[in-house]
Amino acid sequence: MEGIVTFQVRTALAQGLRELLEKLENRLALKEPLQIYLAGGMAVHLYTAKRVTTDVDAEFAGRVLIPNDLAVEITLEDGSSQLVYLDTNYNPTFALMHEDYQSDSQPVDLGLAHIRVNVLSPVDLAVSKIARLADNDREDIETLVRLGLTTADEIETRANEAIGGYVGGIEMLRANLRDAIRIACSAEAERVGLNPKAPRHRM
Repeated sequence: MEGIVTFQVRTALAQGLRELLEKLENRLALKEPLQIYLAGGMAVHLYTAKRVTTDVDAEFAGRVLIPNDLAVEITLEDGSSQLVYLDTNYNPTFALMHEDYQSDSQPVDLGLAHIRVNVLSPVDLAVSKIARLADNDREDIETLVRLGLTTADEIETRANEAIGGYVGGIEMLRANLRDAIRIACSAEAERVGLNPKAPRHRM
């Protein structure tokens, strides 16, 4: 959806992300900019402040050896402790990703010296959840739509454009897509119910 993106960068989790990436900068002794693309629950959190996750799904634009012992302990707003770390097994090719997901991603300023962070757009985040569609993926899609960050129509269009490049079972993927659209439509109905002035999309 069009509009100005406001990221939630002052939460404990976002600050933990910043500290983690700052440690990575130091460990790699970076002298030149390094671009990363953020997906997964951490990306959802930066948009919504609603998701708590400990692993960071980050794609690096370049060959980088990620230290396995890199982690940051944080205290969340509810007083609980969490360990934030980079998921060294994250691979975007296992997800449903539109070919333009990098160019359509949104930059977020975390105040880092050399690491440049872009966050997948809300619609691409939702689409990336479809192949797996676990409970937390369903919740993420619902949250992104309910907050007006994307719509069922946008998700369906973007996903259908991305299917041609997907590596995996298409039949299961299409079944998941139908479920994801139902979740998104329900979230739209809830959003309109909470805010009668919200634009109506397909129900």
